[in-house]
Amino acid sequence: MSEESSERPSSKVARLIEAYGLEGLGAELESRWTAEDESRLSLRDLADLFNKRLLEAALLEVGMSTLEQDVENIYNNLVGEDVSSGIRTDTRNRLEREGVDVESLQSDFVTYQAIRSYLQEWRGAEYISTTDREKIDKDIEVIQRLQSRTESISATRIENLRKTGRIDVKDFEVYASVQVLCQNCGRQYEVTTFLEQGGCDCLEAED
Repeated sequence: MSEESSERPSSKVARLIEAYGLEGLGAELESRWTAEDESRLSLRDLADLFNKRLLEAALLEVGMSTLEQDVENIYNNLVGEDVSSGIRTDTRNRLEREGVDVESLQSDFVTYQAIRSYLQEWRGAEYISTTDREKIDKDIEVIQRLQSRTESISATRIENLRKTGRIDVKDFEVYASVQVLCQNCGRQYEVTTFLEQGGCDCLEAED
């Protein structure tokens, strides 16, 4: 599906996705912006991600290496604030010798404002953050699933060892428990209790 549509507002990001043949990048940007886990990226990070994909496409077109670390280093050398003018010039010259139109490429780089406009106005995306309670409940659910999986795997391993005569056990049960130790007061909590009550009681006492 084309990223351009007469029914949608003009978008530099949409135009570049089309021009560079980056099908699927728009959906990825939206997914990373609206995610509720560690995969979520800010608009500024998404702008960097987008620009690196443009750089990667430009390198690929002239036959240069597109390994992640190479793209990362080149991008940083082109736009990084802590890069010396000498390194920046050397990087531009090397790219130009390989056939990359650096001036045109950098003019295509976008800002976080362009990413925001694309996501909100062109794709109709919206990021709604969860409440503190919703986030805690989600994290408790994740931890409980991991504990259940740990118990299941442990029980299976023990049973296999029992069946093969490597350990002696008749009937058994496995319980996985994650404890949180408050280093401020020395109290210890089961992790779900700790999260459900919003942390350690000692901090409330200090308020």
